[in-house]
Amino acid sequence: MKIAFAGFGEVNTPVEIIERKCQSALDSIMVSGATVYPCFPITDDYEEKDVNKAINYFKDKDFDALVLCVAGWIPTHAVIKVAEQFRHKPMVLWGLCGWMEDGRIVTTADQAGTTALRKTMKDLGYKFKYVYDIIGVPSKVDQVLSFCKAASAFAELRSAKIGQMGFRDMHLYGTMFEGSSLKREIGPEIECFEMLEMVQRAEKVTDEQIDEVINTTLKKWNFKKQPDMAIVRRGIAYYIALKQIIDERKYAAISLKDVDGMKKLLGFPPAMIFMLLADREGICTVPENDCLGNVTQALIKALTGQIAAYLEFYEFFEDGVLAGVPDYVPAEIIDGEVTVSPEAFGLLSQGVLNVSKVKEGVLTMCRLAVENNKYVMHMVVGEGVNPGKWEEAGWAQPAPQLPGLKVLLKDTEDFADKVMCQHYIISYGDNSKIIKDFCTIAGIEII
Repeated sequence: MKIAFAGFGEVNTPVEIIERKCQSALDSIMVSGATVYPCFPITDDYEEKDVNKAINYFKDKDFDALVLCVAGWIPTHAVIKVAEQFRHKPMVLWGLCGWMEDGRIVTTADQAGTTALRKTMKDLGYKFKYVYDIIGVPSKVDQVLSFCKAASAFAELRSAKIGQMGFRDMHLYGTMFEGSSLKREIGPEIECFEMLEMVQRAEKVTDEQIDEVINTTLKKWNFKKQPDMAIVRRGIAYYIALKQIIDERKYAAISLKDVDGMKKLLGFPPAMIFMLLADREGICTVPENDCLGNVTQALIKALTGQIAAYLEFYEFFEDGVLAGVPDYVPAEIIDGEVTVSPEAFGLLSQGVLNVSKVKEGVLTMCRLAVENNKYVMHMVVGEGVNPGKWEEAGWAQPAPQLPGLKVLLKDTEDFADKVMCQHYIISYGDNSKIIKDFCTIAGIEII
């Protein structure tokens, strides 16, 4: 995170009080490890020396969010004159608080300053979060940092690139995107490349490169059955080819044309390719040219640092949903060792299928989508539990136990009424607050 910290206090308030309060607030932010550019005290002096000093100081700084720290009463104009120069930046309006002394409250009227500012900032169209501290209660610096982290993620996504090998697998509607609005509202650039490029690069991969992947990664996998090593080596060659493309073009996430591409034209289920990309490269992956699924992954990873795995829905129950995958999950969300099995589905040739157990626990499921020509985020917090035995019809018997969870929800019917796609992105823990912060900055409605 890169944060500009502007500390304000009225010119008639003892300067040592404003400085002390601002320094304490700054110290609580610095603990996060953020890069912070501080400027305080900024007063409403008649000649506006402090205001101009702050503007000039921040102008040549590269920061993601501006924290307007109100340490006491301050006329609105002094704060707005600074904020207006950076109106394109997300902001936090942070009101500090007084203290107790000999059984009495001592205040510098911090919330007189913030309450005078909140509506003004809203009327001016700033993207901001209002935070206020309370005497005797721990500071709400965590809320300040959450919004700043969301601002940092938003800045990251403005220049993010996502790779799509092919487009619109299975002619699906819900996986497409509209380039101009996506760039305008959220920022990522989605680049499409042909499967032929991967195939041509794979032909040049050496045996030594393939052996390195086998010796460092595949030897750690638990194979339930002996695989056809020719298929394994072919999959690794495809992975190395895609890694080259990702490294060259700096993709934050990638999707492949799965059913109508890898499986139909190459006869190769791409599960192990996705596994290697996620686990060795830390790249967000989702199958079937799911463009907005990739964008959701990129923003969740930027917000939480997690791999942002996908799950899709198989069954609805009164108390939740059966969410699993027909192919792979990243090692990050596996409970235990990576377990794989050579399997065949329908008319497809054998592929290496991930059959690992998925971690249980509280998780956040979300999905970016377009509704009525506006970007929306459907989000729900649930608890992932062991789904019991289940299988998808069509696998060669005995059918493999696919990775999955039963996600317990408070209101399954409400979730089903709003569901946006078969693919949802999960992150562990209740991450709803920081996702809401991101959506506030990006102008995305939470549904």
